[in-house]
Amino acid sequence: MAHMIVGVDIAKNVMQVHWVDPESGEIVNRSIKRAAFLEYFANRKPCLVGMESCSGSQHWARRLIEMGHRVKLMPAKFVKAFNIRNKNDAADARAIWMATQMDCREVAVKSEAQQAILALHRMRQQLVKFRTMQTNSLRGLISEYGEVMGVGRAALDKAMVGVLERLSGRLPAILIDTLREQWKGLDDVDRQIGQIERRMREWMKGDQAVKAIAAIPGVGLLTATAAVATMGHAKAFKSGREFAAWLGLVPGQTGSGGTIKLQGISKRGDTYLRTLLVHGARSIIYRAKEPGLWVEQMKQRRPLNVVIVAMANKLARIIWAVLAHQQPYRKDYVSTRPA
Repeated sequence: MAHMIVGVDIAKNVMQVHWVDPESGEIVNRSIKRAAFLEYFANRKPCLVGMESCSGSQHWARRLIEMGHRVKLMPAKFVKAFNIRNKNDAADARAIWMATQMDCREVAVKSEAQQAILALHRMRQQLVKFRTMQTNSLRGLISEYGEVMGVGRAALDKAMVGVLERLSGRLPAILIDTLREQWKGLDDVDRQIGQIERRMREWMKGDQAVKAIAAIPGVGLLTATAAVATMGHAKAFKSGREFAAWLGLVPGQTGSGGTIKLQGISKRGDTYLRTLLVHGARSIIYRAKEPGLWVEQMKQRRPLNVVIVAMANKLARIIWAVLAHQQPYRKDYVSTRPA
């Protein structure tokens, strides 16, 4: 028997639920306090609960699954199309209820361990952004006094000592000391980033899936851990092509009357993982001694950046195949169509 569908709009303190009674046809749209939310579903028969993928949704999805319910997490962009009037909690819950009945790509419900590794990635990404911002800020401030340095952290470290010595005779000591402290603070950021990466390596040693895809050329520590944690379950995708399309590594399409035109790369899905795959593909093409006949043939007829994205698409498909079929990566493996 099909599960009854319940749309839930989650928030910090008040949850809004929307469902239709299958027997009486009564439309129920009510708010529930956070403390009573799980109790509300604990006393119900197993049902299909639809929610937007947002902050806290993974936690509630895991708890509801433990109670025997089925949870469908959906991208907020997809749900938004069903909210055609005012924007409030009741309307959002109704839109989620309607979207749950449609066929769309679900967001995988992740385990707490997978979310933990993604949290490490987000914190590392924030530290890298701060380090880049601080480096550019120091270069910009010092250039106001006629001292121009090369781009990059290495150029900054190489020139900073001499620059501060030359400026110390012209500028107040309070500014020189502050610039020196800001520069030395970059070493602390480096140590924090390195510590996060060491923790990722420790986690990788105990995860067979991460170790399996880390053997693929162009897939390193960051890509392997992020791919396993972001994907959730490989079987959630029908094929490697579907996984690559979910990451936005395929062209967008437009057309009418049977004519389809391919556009640029869609760039949908997870930007962070897609960026890692593109960088991994770039490393193969630039640094691999034998990138392969396929790459060489592509380079002869397509621009280099197109070849890089195509290689990233191929990496995504290989990652899915290794995880879905639970087989080690083989360089000489040739896929064949089933008979």
